[in-house]
Amino acid sequence: MKFKTLIGTSVLAMAVASPAYAQDSDSSAPYGEIVVTAQRQSERLQDVPIAVSAFSAEALEKQQIVNPSALQQTLPNVTFTKTNFTSSSFTIRGIGDLCVGTTCDSATAIHVNDMPLLSTRLFESEFFDLERIEVLRGPQGTLFGRNATSGVVNFITAKPDLSAFHAAGEAEYGNYDSKRIKGMVNIPLGDTLGVRVAGTWLNRDGYTKNLYNGSRIDDRDLYAIRGSLSWEPNDDTRVDLVGYYFREKDNRSRIQKQLCHRDPTGILGCQPDKLAYETLNGNATLATILTSREFLTIAGLGALAPVALNSVYQANDAFSGVVNPPDVRTVRVDYTPTYYAKEQQYTLKLFHNFGPVSLNLTGGYMKNSVDSTSDYNLAVGNSYATNAGLNTLNAAAVPGGPLAVLNNMRQALIPNGPATVCQSQADPNGVGVFGGNGICGPTSFDYDRSRADVRQYSAEAHIDSSFDGMFNFLLGGIYFDSKTTDNDYFVNSFGLDYAAGLLGSAQSGGAAFAATPFYRNNTPEFRLKSYGLFGETYFEFNDRLKLTLGLRYNHDKKTVRARTTYLQDTKSRILLDAGGQPLLDREGNQIVTTSGASQNIFVPFGATDATSYLNDPAFDFDSTAPGNQPFAINSVSFGKLTGRAVLDYKITDDNLLYASYSRGYKSGGINPPLSPIFAVPISFAPEKVDAFEIGSKNTFGNGQFRLNLTGFYYKYKGLQLSRIVARTSVNDNINADIYGIEAEAVISPTPAFVINANFSYLKSKVSDDRFLANPRDPSGGRSDAVIIKDLFNASNCAIRPASGSGATGAQVNAFVNAVNGALGLQGTTSVPGTNTTGAFSVCSILAAAAAGSVGSFNPALAALQPGLQAAFNGGAAGSLPFVVDPSGVTVNVKGNRLPNAPTYKWAVGAQYTIDAGDWTIVPRADLNYTGGSWGTIFNKNPIDKIKGYAVINAQIQLNGPDDRFYIRGFVQNLGNTNATTGMYVTDQSSGMFTNIFTVEPRRYGIAAGVKF
Repeated sequence: MKFKTLIGTSVLAMAVASPAYAQDSDSSAPYGEIVVTAQRQSERLQDVPIAVSAFSAEALEKQQIVNPSALQQTLPNVTFTKTNFTSSSFTIRGIGDLCVGTTCDSATAIHVNDMPLLSTRLFESEFFDLERIEVLRGPQGTLFGRNATSGVVNFITAKPDLSAFHAAGEAEYGNYDSKRIKGMVNIPLGDTLGVRVAGTWLNRDGYTKNLYNGSRIDDRDLYAIRGSLSWEPNDDTRVDLVGYYFREKDNRSRIQKQLCHRDPTGILGCQPDKLAYETLNGNATLATILTSREFLTIAGLGALAPVALNSVYQANDAFSGVVNPPDVRTVRVDYTPTYYAKEQQYTLKLFHNFGPVSLNLTGGYMKNSVDSTSDYNLAVGNSYATNAGLNTLNAAAVPGGPLAVLNNMRQALIPNGPATVCQSQADPNGVGVFGGNGICGPTSFDYDRSRADVRQYSAEAHIDSSFDGMFNFLLGGIYFDSKTTDNDYFVNSFGLDYAAGLLGSAQSGGAAFAATPFYRNNTPEFRLKSYGLFGETYFEFNDRLKLTLGLRYNHDKKTVRARTTYLQDTKSRILLDAGGQPLLDREGNQIVTTSGASQNIFVPFGATDATSYLNDPAFDFDSTAPGNQPFAINSVSFGKLTGRAVLDYKITDDNLLYASYSRGYKSGGINPPLSPIFAVPISFAPEKVDAFEIGSKNTFGNGQFRLNLTGFYYKYKGLQLSRIVARTSVNDNINADIYGIEAEAVISPTPAFVINANFSYLKSKVSDDRFLANPRDPSGGRSDAVIIKDLFNASNCAIRPASGSGATGAQVNAFVNAVNGALGLQGTTSVPGTNTTGAFSVCSILAAAAAGSVGSFNPALAALQPGLQAAFNGGAAGSLPFVVDPSGVTVNVKGNRLPNAPTYKWAVGAQYTIDAGDWTIVPRADLNYTGGSWGTIFNKNPIDKIKGYAVINAQIQLNGPDDRFYIRGFVQNLGNTNATTGMYVTDQSSGMFTNIFTVEPRRYGIAAGVKF
C-alpha cells in the first residue's frame, strides 16, 4: 500500500501517536492508568519524565501483539528484525545491533522482571501471561542493568494474586494449520502464599513453499511454561520466585529469501546495482576458486588440473540456469532447515519496606542453547554427474591408476561414482566426511550451521528512600557474569571438501586431508564479568518542580578464545626490499601479504577427531602475537562513569514538562581472528552518546484525551558498526548525529470508544569523515580502479592509481593484464553494475609487483618486474604508480543515514465496545506504517534501500456475561505484505548475495477462551 494513500485515508484525522490503551476496572476514568517501573519505582506512566511506552496485558491482546515483531509495529521510532544468524535486533531511535560478534553488547537492553539478559531467545519467543511490557526509548545508563545506548525493553510477567483463585485458557486455530493454546492457573495458598502456572504451545505449518519437493518450511513447533511463587508475610514484604522453560524444535528458517542480480563475470557474484530474483554466479565463491584449474596451476599443483572441478571462466557455473522463484514466500532448496532452541530462566525478587527506606533485590540465572542449520544459497546447485574433473577422479584415482594418490579422497567423496556426492556435515571434531561424518546426495548441500550455549547469573540490589522532605535517593549495585561456550558458525559444501581432500592428498602423498574441510568460526569460550554502581537523587523543591541527578559507574571485562579454520593457516609478513627494509606503496603504507608458503594442517583419512592436529604447536592461529598460538586469546576491560540530569515541572496534576540530559555508554569488544592477510584491529572501542531530550505528558478532559510529545537530539561518538572481511564480521567505530520527534495519543470520548495513535520522525547521519570499503563494489565507484577476485582466498581487492601519480585507469588495466599474462590468466573485462573493469588474479602478487619487488615474493616471477618497471615507471627502480587496496577503495560515508532507521513511522488503531445485554461485541482495527530506510551504511540506491510498508490488523471479539468466556475472529497483515524488515550482505567469497528478513504473512483464524 502506498504511503500517500495511507496518509489520505487515515492519518490526516490523527497526526499524533499514542501509548497503548489499557483498561483498569478500578479506575473511574475512560481508560485506566498504567503503573510502570521505568525508574525502578512504581509510578504512573504519565508521571515518569522518560519517553516510555507501556502495554498492559489487555492492550497486548487487543492489538494482537503476540511476539516482538508485532510489538515494534505499534511503537514510535522502534523497529525489530531478525538478523542473519540466530539473533535479532531492536532498533530504537536509529540505534540497533549494528555490532556483530560474540563480544558485542546489545544496544537495546532486554530485561525480564528487571533481570538483564545478555543473550536471549527473544527471536523465537511468543508472548503469554504478561503483566505488561515497558519500552524505554533513549539511553538508560543510570538505573537499568548494564548500560544501554538505545533503550530498554522490560517484560514484566504476571505474578500470583494472593486474594483469589483465577484460571484462564484460550485455544486458537488459523491458516497454515496453526494451533495455539495458552493457559493460566492462579492458586492462593492461605493468606500469604500463592502460586501461578502459565504456559503456551504453538504448532503451525511453514510460511514458505519449497518447490524442490513440494514441502513447506519455516514452520513452528514450540512450547513454554512459567511458574511463579509469591510469599507476602506482611504488607511490607514480598518475595517472588519465577521459573521459565522454553523449547522449540522445527524447521524454522533463519533466512526468508536471498536476492541477487547475477554478475555474468563471476568477479563479484552479484552485481552491486539492484536486488533481483536471480542466483549468484558460482565462479565467485571460495568453493569454486579453490577447485579451479587456475588456482591449482598458480599454486604449483598443475599436475592436478585434470581433476579440477571447474574453471573460473566457465560459462556453466554451479548456479547457471538455476531459478530463484520470484516470490518471497517461495524457494527451491535441497536442504531442509533445522532449528532447535531452549532456554531456562530463574528469578528471585525480594522487596522489604523498612519505613523511610525500602530494599529491592533481584537475583537471576539464565541458560539457553540454540543450534540451527539453513540452506546457505537458498538454491539447488547443478549436478556434478557429468563434471569432467570428477569423472576423471573417479576413473584415474583408483589403486594402480595414474592418480592413485587421490584414492582415499575419491572413496570418501564419490564412493558410488559422480552421480552421488558426499560432503562433510558441520562437525565439531573437524574431520567431516573424511572421518565418517558426512552426508550424500545428488547435488552439493550448501548449508551453514550456527550454534551456541550461554549461561549467566546476576545479582542486583537497590535501596529507595521515601522521606517526607524535599530530598530522596536511590542507591544500588549489580554484578553480572556470563559465559558463552561452543559458539560456532560453519559453512559446508562439496566444493570445500573437494579442495581439502585435493590439497591434503597432493601434499601428504595421499595419506591426509587438509583440516578443517569446511569453514568454521570457532569460539570455545567467551566470558564477561561486569559490575556497576548506580544512584539517583531526587530534589522536590515543591509540589510541582523536581530535579533528578543520577550517576553510574560500569566496569566490564571480556575474555575470548577463538580461531577461524579452513584448510590452512597462512602466516603473514611484511614485504621487504633487497636491503631488508619494509616495502611501502606510493602512499607510504607497509605492504602486508602472505609468505607464499601455506602451513597446511594434515589429518589422516579416517581420523575421528582433528583437535590434536589443529592444536599442534607448529601452527599459529593468532598472527598478532609472537610465536604459534592454537587460539587467539584476548582480553579487554572497559570502565565508564555516566549519568543523567532531569528537570520536570507539573503545570497541573495532569500536565508534565521535562528536560533531560543523559550520557549513554556501551563497552567495546574483540574482533574475531582473521586470516592474517587482512589487517583489522584486535579490538573495537566503546561507544557513547550525549542525549538531550525535552518532553511533555498531558491528560485532558478527565482522561478523554492523552497526548505525550518528545523531542530529542543525540551526539554519538564511536558508534559500533560491523562489516564483513574474509567471511567474518569485524567492527569499526563511527560518529553520528540523530534527532527526532515522537507523539503518542489516546482519545476516548466515551469509555466504549478508544482511539490510539502514534507518530515519529527521525533523522540520522554519520557526522564525521569515515572512509570504509563497500564490499558490494570494491571499486568505490571509481572508473580508474580495477576489481580483482583473488584466486587464493576468493575475496576482492582493488587496484587504482596512486594519489598524485598521474596514472590513468588505462594504465591500471594494462598493469593487471601484464601480470595476468605472466600467470596464464585472462585480462580485465567490464563488470556489469559498476563503471569499471575487473579480473581474476592474485592480490598479493599484484601488490608485490606494484611495490617493485615481485621477485622477492615469488622468484619464478622475477623476470616480470623489469618489463613492468620499463612500462610504468620509466625504467626506474621502486614502486609503480599503483596502489592495491586489500578490501577495496574506501568511500566516505559522512552524511549517510544509519541502517534500519526509518524517517517516518506511525500507527493508528480504534476499538468500540457494543453492549448487547449481558454480552459485548468489540471490533478493533489497527493500521501501522513503517517508512523507508537503508539496509547498510553505504546508502547506495536502490540496492541498499528498504521500502516502507503498512500492516493492517483487525479483529472482532464476542464477550459473554461478566467476560467469563469469549470468541474472537482475527486477521493479521490483512494486505499480505511481504515487506523487508532488514537485510544482510554476505561475504565476497560467497558471491555477495543479500539475505532479507520479512514480516510474517497474512494470518487469520478464530480463538475461544474462558476466564475464571
